[in-house]
Amino acid sequence: MRQDVYNNGAEVRSHAGEFLSFRLGGEEYGIDILKVQEIRGYEVPTRIANAPQAVLGVLNLRGVIVPVIDMRLKFHLTEAPYNSQTVTIVLTIGGRVVGMVVDSVSAVIALAQGQIRPAPTFSAAVATDHLIGIASPDPEHPEQLIILMDIERLMCSADVRLVSDRVTEQETAETV
Repeated sequence: MRQDVYNNGAEVRSHAGEFLSFRLGGEEYGIDILKVQEIRGYEVPTRIANAPQAVLGVLNLRGVIVPVIDMRLKFHLTEAPYNSQTVTIVLTIGGRVVGMVVDSVSAVIALAQGQIRPAPTFSAAVATDHLIGIASPDPEHPEQLIILMDIERLMCSADVRLVSDRVTEQETAETV
């Protein structure tokens, strides 16, 4: 369920529903579970020349060539080793299949709208347009936060461009 709320004139995207939570560096992130096609163990992709640094290359998944982005590189985190916990989350966004590499997958969590707070605003130097909000799913541990991302917006950002803006705008309009 999507609902747009306005706070002092600024749009705040808040969603209630299920999210796949995963780890990047020392932080927990979440994305809409409905965008997830599958979760796979990490496989070394075939590198593509002149691709952006975060785009590791492509994988052949049952005949579909899938671009793979390492979210650790995308977010400029320290490089983590590829180990048995490293996974590729395969997403379907705007009719395209895209893979994203994360440190590990944690759980599928259900969040009520009241558990999601607006993302903080920063200066123009910090891009936050891909953030849905910040969730605190465990009332007994309110200090444990999950950063909720709009994976569609992130995948069409200027430095990634794996999905076109036009396709994600059409998909968003169909779900509202």
